Amino acid sequence: MKLRMLAKDGDSQHGSCPSVYVADSGELVVQGQQVDGQTWAEITDPLPGEIAVRIAPEIVLDAADKYRATQGQ
Repeated sequence: MKLRMLAKDGDSQHGSCPSVYVADSGELVVQGQQVDGQTWAEITDPLPGEIAVRIAPEIVLDAADKYRATQGQ
């Protein structure tokens, strides 16, 4: 799977997290801090192998804008 970064947290101390990518399949990939156990317990019907990550809304919205721009919308 090839990824292209759409948006990242400019204030990240390590420079690349949290981030949103688009894969060559068209799916979005989100990189962020994994939620804690108490928060995970609130996730509805997780499947084996799934995790949940935290990411600021601004990063998701920025990624959505860039995704739309690349899709000609």
